[in-house]
Amino acid sequence: MRRNVVAVGASAGGVEALRGLVRELPADFGATLLVVLHMPTSAFSALPWILDRAGTLPAMAAEDGMPLKPGLVVVAPPDRHLIVRDGHIVLGRGPKENGHRPAIDPLFRSVARWLGPRAVGVVLSGTLDDGAAGLANIKERGGVALVQDPETALYAGMPSAALRAVPDARTASGPHLAQLIAEFCMEEIEDEPRQPDDALVLEAEIPGLEEMALAGGERPGRPAAMTCPDCNGAMFEIDDGNVIRYRCRVGHAWSPQSLLIQQVEAAEAALWAAIRSLQEKAALHRNLAGRPKPAMLAQQYHEERAEEAEASAAVLRDLLRHPIAGIEPAFPPEGAQAG
Repeated sequence: MRRNVVAVGASAGGVEALRGLVRELPADFGATLLVVLHMPTSAFSALPWILDRAGTLPAMAAEDGMPLKPGLVVVAPPDRHLIVRDGHIVLGRGPKENGHRPAIDPLFRSVARWLGPRAVGVVLSGTLDDGAAGLANIKERGGVALVQDPETALYAGMPSAALRAVPDARTASGPHLAQLIAEFCMEEIEDEPRQPDDALVLEAEIPGLEEMALAGGERPGRPAAMTCPDCNGAMFEIDDGNVIRYRCRVGHAWSPQSLLIQQVEAAEAALWAAIRSLQEKAALHRNLAGRPKPAMLAQQYHEERAEEAEASAAVLRDLLRHPIAGIEPAFPPEGAQAG
């Protein structure tokens, strides 16, 4: 038995890394290469065409229900999670994870659940930390964890987060990374059929909108004192040792860094809404103060209220111009160990 599926995740700077990886893979590569690149849900993806021209392996956009084929590069389409189920590809419109669909963690989690030691997970260039939790799942199930050397990545956030989650993951870049993948897929391994834990099975089914996973009352983790940025539902904290993450009752999932970014955006949106409200209040008072023959007291009152509203709006604009602690996300320095 050999490793026969390689799941690759990338984000910012990932196209160059993916093109270099595919270019170096041998023509007789015997595994399926599954690729998730973060992209807007409404975007057109030229990535299958780019990767098809990059090397000797054929590349195509994933199709729902297609079997896993050796020597083929399969790319997740926009607005669909790419997951594996029982030897076939499933394209799911399940809840977004870390604000993305397609997201990397659903792919990694599904290959961990269905393939165990026959899976290889690879994290390439990108920001934040999507893919870290899924790579840990692959490693826990006996698969291989590979990470692009953060020093060579255009964006080191995702590779660094993956190494914090899986400290013993192998790192490489360029031709050496492709060589490592090819070597791991040539090794003879003992495929020990070990039943995955219930939490992994549940989470692997959520991206495919499986009724069992979405309608059940049980959720992994413990209640967290936060609401989901996507649906405002209650969230649960899942502690997997080196990785802490959050999932709401309907299935949206968040890593800590992605959640911090969403909270910052929500705080900024609230500040702009407050500024707009204050400016409208000031405009109304100015309008009332300028009415023909107003009573002196009423005119003074409206002018004072307008000045107060304009001053408050100026304070909020200054806050947006010079953010204070709590308005900007704070991340650990690159290479820091997870606490």
